[in-house]
Amino acid sequence: MGVGAILSFWSNMGKLPLLMFFKDSRNVLKRDELGSEIVNIAVPATLALLADPIASLIDTAFIGRIGAVELASVGVSVAIFNQISRITMFPLVSITTSFVAEEEATSKPTTEAEQDANPERESDVNQELVPLTGNGNVKKSQPDGNSKKHVPSASSALVIGSMLGILQTLFLIFAAKPLLGYMGVNSESPMLNIAQQYLTLRSLGAPAILLSLAAQGVFRGLKDTKTPLYAIIIGDSMNVILDPILMFVLRLGVKGAGIAHVVSQYLIFLILLWRLAGKIELCPPNFKELQFSRFLKSGFQLLIKIWLATSLLADGLAVAGQAILASSFAKKDYEKIVATASRVLQIGVLLGFLLSCTLAALSQFAAQLFTNDRDVMQLMNLSFPFIAVTQPINTLAFVFDGVNYGASDFAYSAYSMVLVAVVSIFCLFILSSSSGYIGIWIALTIFMNLRVFAGLLRVGTGTGPWSFLRN
Repeated sequence: MGVGAILSFWSNMGKLPLLMFFKDSRNVLKRDELGSEIVNIAVPATLALLADPIASLIDTAFIGRIGAVELASVGVSVAIFNQISRITMFPLVSITTSFVAEEEATSKPTTEAEQDANPERESDVNQELVPLTGNGNVKKSQPDGNSKKHVPSASSALVIGSMLGILQTLFLIFAAKPLLGYMGVNSESPMLNIAQQYLTLRSLGAPAILLSLAAQGVFRGLKDTKTPLYAIIIGDSMNVILDPILMFVLRLGVKGAGIAHVVSQYLIFLILLWRLAGKIELCPPNFKELQFSRFLKSGFQLLIKIWLATSLLADGLAVAGQAILASSFAKKDYEKIVATASRVLQIGVLLGFLLSCTLAALSQFAAQLFTNDRDVMQLMNLSFPFIAVTQPINTLAFVFDGVNYGASDFAYSAYSMVLVAVVSIFCLFILSSSSGYIGIWIALTIFMNLRVFAGLLRVGTGTGPWSFLRN
């Protein structure tokens, strides 16, 4: 092989899409313009995502002091509520973030020539020129100088969120007992009444949760993750304050915890709606601008995705990657696409190892915070090593989701997840029957590894929206 052939070989190797993951790896923590943009979006998003689990943990700590039956009852109710909620809320938030970011990126100012050709658009001679979005929608300037953005996807998300929230409430109220029975809480169990009451109460907050998440998706698309953070902190603080008052002072017990949670969710939604009303036009001029077909098409592709949330810190990083990538894809800024994808994935690896070390250090003390029951503590102690060790893989799985959603690659995400789910469920049945509780965690570890492989395969081979990497 001649020198020319060797140089040609290494030149082609350097163009492999897979090598994108190592691009500028020495600058992974550099506070340049891209790094600052990621941090400004990811950190508030991460804190917002952590606020609700922390409030839920405080709920759990209060409930655990009432008794083991109450703790188990609430645990199974929350598991049902969360799994039903994920079917609706995850596609809604992810799709809204991408659509709003794309609409923002493709907006362009109206020129004087366009204004002269369309004089009817100017209702006031003193009104400033209005920006025109890439799809022909107008951003209107208000007489007081405050500009409200015209984002049809935001209105669509709120309408769909309200409908899904009401449907979820009705479903959980009428199906609470059968669902609990499916989870092993039969009619003779002392857990049944407590679990059914708590699940019914929590279901009343579903509309507020779905609407809040739709609003958060809009704010994320606008690259504003601070507003949702403030709203969630206020709402969850109210939850923590109401917990001891309702549970112990008013002696409502577990029902008090459910009421506190529902009140906090509606408070979060009202704050977000108030802030959103000052930024965008919530009511579009006509029904056609509500992009229901676009939402439903992408939503259906994501509804079949199985979601396992084990590291919400990675979600914040994924949100930053998704928002920046959706904007960059809309502008066809391929250089920024590569730089953003490689940076968030590299940060994800570092974050995963940091989480592993932190969880390993806390594993001996965590169980004691929530219960004194020895059996429960034993199961928690068995689980923590798996949770800690798999964090780098879990983090990459979440970040790859954000990367692919930023490319609006929803169909691949859905179809690949179906295949991953089939393989993982097969492993779950085999391993759980042979190794019991440990087998379940091994199967979940296989599931997360397959998710990472699916994300790596799409981007690393330069297919779909990533085909530009092969040029």
